[in-house]
Amino acid sequence: MNASIIIATIFIYIAILFTVAYISGRKADNQGFFVGNRSSSWWMVMLAMVGAAMSGVTFVSVPGMVAASGFSYFQMALGFMTGYFIIAFLLIPLFYRMNLVSIYGYLENRFGTGAYKTGAWFFFISKLLGASVRLFLICVVLQLLLFEPYGLPFWLNAAVTVLLVLLYTFRGGVKSLIWTDTLKTVCLVLSIGLSIWFVCQRLDMSFTEMVATVKSSENSRIFFFDDINDRRYFFKQFLAGIFSVIAMTGLDQDMMQRSLACKNYSDSQKNMVVSAILQTLIIFVLLTLGVILYTFAERMNITLPPLSDNMFGTVATSPQMPLIVGILFILGLVSATYSAAGSALTALTTSFTIDVLGADKRFDDLKLTKVRKGVHIAMAVAMFLVICILHRLNSTNVIDAVYTLASYTYGPILGLFAFGILTKWSVKSRYVGIVAVVAPILCFVLQQNSERWFGGYKFSYELLIVNALITFVGLMLLIKRKK
Repeated sequence: MNASIIIATIFIYIAILFTVAYISGRKADNQGFFVGNRSSSWWMVMLAMVGAAMSGVTFVSVPGMVAASGFSYFQMALGFMTGYFIIAFLLIPLFYRMNLVSIYGYLENRFGTGAYKTGAWFFFISKLLGASVRLFLICVVLQLLLFEPYGLPFWLNAAVTVLLVLLYTFRGGVKSLIWTDTLKTVCLVLSIGLSIWFVCQRLDMSFTEMVATVKSSENSRIFFFDDINDRRYFFKQFLAGIFSVIAMTGLDQDMMQRSLACKNYSDSQKNMVVSAILQTLIIFVLLTLGVILYTFAERMNITLPPLSDNMFGTVATSPQMPLIVGILFILGLVSATYSAAGSALTALTTSFTIDVLGADKRFDDLKLTKVRKGVHIAMAVAMFLVICILHRLNSTNVIDAVYTLASYTYGPILGLFAFGILTKWSVKSRYVGIVAVVAPILCFVLQQNSERWFGGYKFSYELLIVNALITFVGLMLLIKRKK
């Protein structure tokens, strides 16, 4: 695919993105930046939530993973949907009742400053690493398709990508993100749907034939119940999906900022339920697209790269594929990149400004604006540095890395919120940080020795649940005894 076409596609999308961001965020104040002034329609937030959850990692990695894992990821998607219902009817009413700007304010009210700062710091580390890993994958694809042909270094690729994200979120924050994420959702869904249609046209395949091809493929198996030691085992995937989405959405400042932008908790619940159903359908369609792309590559004798994350891009931009499919791939990739990175950058800014610095309690509105803008720039620099480090480490298998990181970093957050919601006990807040650090260390020891200790059992993403349970038990040791 010609590099000039890639550049033109990216330029047009970014021009539209900046226009939408400017119009929607030009009058945003600090409340508009942090929670969108709580004036957004639920259906707008719902579309934004779908776009935010469907990151570039999902767009690129899910189609590529079917060769090794079949449709097993859909087991996790069913868990995601269940988790969204728990968030809608348990967490959202709680957060609205407390009128929170940062959801980690709950931990301060429930346990005290120590627990509050612990939750905020763990979120900060989780989101910085997770967002950087996601953005790293997109930079790798752009390096392959665009920067490498011109002999441009990877650090320049990362710098340009992060700078563009910084510029379009700098003014409006959440108020802009609601609109830009909606734009991203529309572009992403169109890219996936039209890609399937054009590939089937190229294969001279009707809809009925496409369904038959996917159904008969050895890569379309969904459910795995036969081997508990297999990382694809149903209950591993399903339970990991439930608790991953509770931790990475319901207890994630990035994702909950959108839901808290709704007018009331009832609207926020509608947004959560409908977006859960749509996300599940989109994941299934992406897996279907993966089977079709592998079928196309086999029939056209296309040599696939060793890294499955690069499969979609390689096939979509190959000479055998219609040009429009390559353009749609670039459009979906770019829209997913800037949306997910923009929301993460905004959430990092909010959490660091409100939770870590406590700037909303220490400064007036004018000073708060200056602090917030300075933090926003600092977070962008931090993301750039992490991306460059990941490149030096030559990290691969990004979607696995995202959920593995989440198992370690979101586990203590999940344990803290579970303890707060399910019990009425108070704890010695100043020691909470020690428990939150020890729990992931114990999980690492368990993961390294599980096959030897538990008869061949190998932990997958369900390690998140174990991490939360260890945190929960640790907090029980800190219970304040009544005199």
